[in-house]
Amino acid sequence: MQELIKIACAEIGVKEIPGQAHNARILQYASEAGFQDVKDDETAWCSIFLSWCCLKAGLKRSTKLNARSWLAVGTVTTQPEPGDIIVYWRKAIESWEGHVGIYMGTSSDGSRCYTLGGNQANMVSISGFDSSKVLGYRRLTTEKQFILPKPPLKKGSKGATVVQLQDALKIAGFDAGTSDGFFGEKTAEALRMMQSQSGFLKIDGVYGAKTKDYLESLLQA
Repeated sequence: MQELIKIACAEIGVKEIPGQAHNARILQYASEAGFQDVKDDETAWCSIFLSWCCLKAGLKRSTKLNARSWLAVGTVTTQPEPGDIIVYWRKAIESWEGHVGIYMGTSSDGSRCYTLGGNQANMVSISGFDSSKVLGYRRLTTEKQFILPKPPLKKGSKGATVVQLQDALKIAGFDAGTSDGFFGEKTAEALRMMQSQSGFLKIDGVYGAKTKDYLESLLQA
């Protein structure tokens, strides 16, 4: 997620060229992301830009121009974090039209969602959008096989292995909070929830060998 934000932020300011000329960088997004038929910078390119960013970050992605196609990529999350994908409806919620970008945060009153994306006022920018038009949030997974950390891990554990565990739990649908590398109560609670779902694991909030095997089976499924 951090890598996705880094890649997208480096492109802030890239914008369409008015008239018959076209920005070569936007055409490069399309070409490298596999949208070979796109030869201009007037085509709605929010999905193109996000697909290109995900390609560079090694994340799963949509290869369709339709912004709403991203609702089928990754996993659903109702507690988005910066770096998750946010999808909006445009004109009418029942229509096919939409917008997609990278979620960066929500205003203090909850009315606006700040989004990093392409084709926002015809450029790559961070802009605020009406939160009432959000269709959903998605959490992306990597294209490569996910490798789980070696057990054991428990309350008080710290470091990159805990980040791996927290990411894996969230991908599997268990809210482990922010992936901060500290094994606290939130991570233990997510493990207990997963363990209780299994029907056979000891519900202790500890990441042991049997819990690892069960989590791996969920991710593979």
